[in-house]
Amino acid sequence: MSYEKFIAKRYLLSKHKINFITIISFISITGITLGVAALIVVLSVFNGFGSLVTSFLMNFDPHLRVEYKVDSADDDYKKVTSIIKETPDLKSFAPFVSGKVLAFSSGITQVISLKGIDLKNADELYNIKDNVLFGSSELSEENETPGILIGLRLADRLQVLIDDTITIISPAGIEKVIAQFGMPNTQQFVVRGIFSSKNNEYDEGLAFTNLGEAQYLLGYKESYQGYEIKLNNSDNSFSAKDYLSERLDKNRFEINTWYDFHKELYTVMQIERWVAYILLSLIIAVATFNILGSLSMSVIEKKRDIGILRSMGAKENSILKIFMYEGLMIGLIGTGLGVLLGYLICFLQIQYNIYPLDPTQYKIDSLPLEIRLMDFFVIAGASLFLSFIASLIPAKRAAKVDALQAIKWE
Repeated sequence: MSYEKFIAKRYLLSKHKINFITIISFISITGITLGVAALIVVLSVFNGFGSLVTSFLMNFDPHLRVEYKVDSADDDYKKVTSIIKETPDLKSFAPFVSGKVLAFSSGITQVISLKGIDLKNADELYNIKDNVLFGSSELSEENETPGILIGLRLADRLQVLIDDTITIISPAGIEKVIAQFGMPNTQQFVVRGIFSSKNNEYDEGLAFTNLGEAQYLLGYKESYQGYEIKLNNSDNSFSAKDYLSERLDKNRFEINTWYDFHKELYTVMQIERWVAYILLSLIIAVATFNILGSLSMSVIEKKRDIGILRSMGAKENSILKIFMYEGLMIGLIGTGLGVLLGYLICFLQIQYNIYPLDPTQYKIDSLPLEIRLMDFFVIAGASLFLSFIASLIPAKRAAKVDALQAIKWE
């Protein structure tokens, strides 16, 4: 250990007396500890909620969606599917159609989004089977009356149960219908299943049926709106999007990832995360100002010591190091304790649910947390950087002390 570190340690951890400077140093350590711990816990909560929201949204969302900007050509299916099949990390894909329709039952009318899906890939793409509360996810094409899957809130609004009938009215080709005084596309469906996606938007406004029925109702005939893709790992969605963008005509196709579907929501969540980070960082900043105050007073108190060290040959750089080490030790102790405290709180919440939630109100029974190693590095780094800046000013002042005047200091 260098003599600069040894002296800095003796100044900070003096066993002979506890004075006002020691108390301020202790307050600095406590403030940094609480600030770092609070930041770790809050950011872990944001991480947990972000992952939870993503899992809810991706219940029925594909990882990628390729949509036609113009009407699809007859030979498009083979060309597009051959490209999609080569997508890295591909799990499953299927064509789809969707559109707004009127759902009518028991004198109640509701505007919903009807989605036609390929039944063979329905479970792999949309995870419907695991989310069906009542009935079945099976939509048999052999039934005289086609089946439909609806959300729990939609079933409540339409006042329907399993095996009840819903009439779907489509606005497709409405101009022609009005001109010819005809009837719009209408089809009756039997409720085969009721699902809960934990996403209110989907639960109250989304219905699934087989692809052929939806094509007829929505006026697609034998064409498709696009293709939905599921990967083995959602993290590869962005690279898969780049892969497809290079191979599909940008003038004819639009490609979006799961992030693009809800970009506004994720943007708001990211802003909230940064605001929380900045506000809680102020706690650490205030604590580091105490370092500046305690070191400034320490420089005054140790002025005679500085003079003696300078007369013994210590250079300005050595004096600067002594007080820099003292300030950084305060920052390091506070940061280390804060990291340990923050991790302990997160661990206890994850393992023992010390802060439970009411699942009837929040759809989850505990406060979600997700620990990310990068957050620990960023928070600890920011804390130590602020400690470094706060230590630098009084340390420079100590290095400039005149040796002769310092020895005469009383």
